Amino acid sequence: MEKIALGVCSSISIYKACEMIRIFQDKKFQVQVILTQNASRMISPLLFSALSGHKVLVDPFQEEASDTIAHVALAKEISLFCVAPATANIIGKLASGVADDFLSTLYMAVECPVLIAPAMNEAMYLHRQTQQNIHKLKAFGVKFVEPEKGYLACRDEGWGRLAAPEKIVEAGIKLMKKSRSLKGKTVIVTAGPTQESLDPVRFLTNSSSGKMGYELAEEALRRGAEVILISGPTHIFPPRKAAVKKVQTAREMEKEILKHFANSDIVIMAAAVSDLRFAESTPHKIKKETLSEKIEIVPTQDILQKLGRKKEGRILVGFSAETENVVENAQKKMRKKNLDLIVANNVLDEGIGFGSDFNQVSLISPGGKIVHSERKSKLEISQMILDKVEDIVGKKS
Repeated sequence: MEKIALGVCSSISIYKACEMIRIFQDKKFQVQVILTQNASRMISPLLFSALSGHKVLVDPFQEEASDTIAHVALAKEISLFCVAPATANIIGKLASGVADDFLSTLYMAVECPVLIAPAMNEAMYLHRQTQQNIHKLKAFGVKFVEPEKGYLACRDEGWGRLAAPEKIVEAGIKLMKKSRSLKGKTVIVTAGPTQESLDPVRFLTNSSSGKMGYELAEEALRRGAEVILISGPTHIFPPRKAAVKKVQTAREMEKEILKHFANSDIVIMAAAVSDLRFAESTPHKIKKETLSEKIEIVPTQDILQKLGRKKEGRILVGFSAETENVVENAQKKMRKKNLDLIVANNVLDEGIGFGSDFNQVSLISPGGKIVHSERKSKLEISQMILDKVEDIVGKKS
């Protein structure tokens, strides 16, 4: 029987957590309750212990002697970490990385999906700081069940009322299903730029930061896939559970992809691979006075086209960074390279694409279907792309 952790904070709606325990149990889940210190003053932990059948956790420093560290061990056991009701205080702590009680410490250790259901006075919920904290957590991949509008404990009418227990449980189960939607699949993701050296201090490259590819790798991991991240030079900290392969040149990237290609199910080519390289490079710096007036530049191997010719049953996703005729050029590229999906964007649009945390794309399928996105975070774009990939997996299976 799968286990979920239910974090309960000191909101007037704390009594609704009892109903959530019952609904989760009816759906065959074990529930481990974690109370904040103030929540344990509102309702006795004994009540939650009786309902859940497990000792309630409150204080990390009251652990009994054990060979395991309780919050680390629990983090490995659970399939979902749900915080409901969540106060402005706990949302602020989680967003800031503060870990000073069992609940916030557990958050720092979990790798399963996290779901938060806020409950508070309208003024507190709509406060700029609370909204900023919520936005920050969403950027980390945390999901929210937004509060409802209604009668509040302060006798006001407004936003901040905890969502219905049934709605929270339904969102949690949906999130758990999503966390295993690519289980058993091996996904190769390429990311970042490549560098083609003339000598040890000069090279050809582009403005790719690698953010899109790294977000795709993170999202594929969240969906249960085995991920091989093949990355050009970036300054981004890689996902912990991905098998990360660092490369520099287009030739090195091609070699690394082909090494893993036979065992892959899905290949997402998000890297901005250089189309050009120097015909010759030297191991020592070329002095300025000896630089030739003409330095020969030649095309690199088209890795994507090569993969398209040998993809067999694999799903192959390409990217198309354009400056004009975005959709038309991307469609030509898709046909030429035998892709299952292409993600196109206009790199001249301000505030999106290379180096930005945001993007605005068109997802184009071979059948001619096109989905245009609004300007979204690269996390949200990665979710759109992998939702589409899952649709393709479903049609092929």
